[in-house]
Amino acid sequence: MYIEYAQLFKVLADANRLKIIELLIKGETCGCTLIDKLSISQPTLSYHLKMIAEAGIARTEKNGNWINYYINKEKLSDIITFIENIKNSEVEQCNL
Repeated sequence: MYIEYAQLFKVLADANRLKIIELLIKGETCGCTLIDKLSISQPTLSYHLKMIAEAGIARTEKNGNWINYYINKEKLSDIITFIENIKNSEVEQCNL
């Protein structure tokens, strides 16, 4: 479980990927529209989108020559729940 979340946090630990995720949540779907809103190259955008999709944070749908990306809100909810569970866990005493 912790390994999976550590991998997700690695994906989320990049400012460009966070911006891409935010744009996808707001309705952008394809690299062709995302690229105009970011200060990165098209190959770099493709790399980040691939990482986001492989982590399950976004899902893809091929539309002719284009690939559309959609946020997986269930995965985002899982991440939030994981963090809330850590936040709300009871303090255990360390007995040395």
